[in-house]
Amino acid sequence: MASLRFRSGRYYIDYRVNGQRFRKATGKSKRIAELALKDIEVKIERNDLGFIEKDVELNKLFEEFLAYGITHHAPKTQKRYKGILDNFKEFLKKFPFIKKASQLDSKFFEDYQTFRKVKGVSNKTVNIELICLKAMFNLAIKWNYIWASPTKNVTPLKEENNKKPRFLSKEECKILLENCDEWFYPILYTFLHTGMRKSELENLTWSDVDFERKKIKIRYKDDWSPKTSEREIPISNGLFELLKKRKETNQIRSCPYVFHLKGDKIEANYLRKKYLPLTKQCGFPDVTKIHSLRHTFASHLVMSGVDLPTVKKLMGHADIETTMIYSHLADEHVDKAVEKLSLI
Repeated sequence: MASLRFRSGRYYIDYRVNGQRFRKATGKSKRIAELALKDIEVKIERNDLGFIEKDVELNKLFEEFLAYGITHHAPKTQKRYKGILDNFKEFLKKFPFIKKASQLDSKFFEDYQTFRKVKGVSNKTVNIELICLKAMFNLAIKWNYIWASPTKNVTPLKEENNKKPRFLSKEECKILLENCDEWFYPILYTFLHTGMRKSELENLTWSDVDFERKKIKIRYKDDWSPKTSEREIPISNGLFELLKKRKETNQIRSCPYVFHLKGDKIEANYLRKKYLPLTKQCGFPDVTKIHSLRHTFASHLVMSGVDLPTVKKLMGHADIETTMIYSHLADEHVDKAVEKLSLI
């Protein structure tokens, strides 16, 4: 299987893998050469040299990736990944002879990018789809199905990210809260003072509210998980009083949720359906998403002088790049700070 040879003052190791011969120089030391020989013999036995073919049926990989997602992905993410795989399968129909991962290469995925662009999909969406496919093939490596990912050298499409997030001014926040009903008020107030994601608020339970430490805990649950990771959000004095009063006057003690619909969990699209006519009534119909309240929280933090790393932590962003969409507000804050300086 492997043998040690000495020639011209140097030791060499000869070995074969799958019938192919290899020679490796180890130097002048016989002891080192013997150790290297044993190492190669062990690797050949364990198939760790990388010459043994690894492959996986694509349909099998798709099924196992979705099965993995049931326990490792949030329901919303799982639904999105399933849709992405459906798009990828549609593209695969053009190549009925492709059945295994080994038949894919970077050119194939670049053609997939073109296929999606022709359908009118934005560069950002195509890049999100590519992230999903990369995650799947990285899992295939982890599961010992393949040696390397065929997506490894695929370059993401360039995204135009000049659009600044729409947030509410202080006056607009005041108008919004003055015009909403009694049920909606505490929800909107909480969004504006915590920057929580919609799903985080919908799944917020009383056990997540630490009144002693004045913290809201965004954490994993049996039937729900945060988009990125667990975190804590400080509770402001106004929000503290609102939540404390809400708990004291809670008529449905058996309901664990802080915000609910007559004891039941708030349905996924219910908040947006209430939000749309409200913003139209208030005079800013361009504000169509609940997510604008999250932008509002972050934007006013930055304009108040809070540094971006702190905003990142409070928002639960996975990386600072996401938080950088508010950097222009930080620049404006710095400019205004200089204007306040008067030495003479």
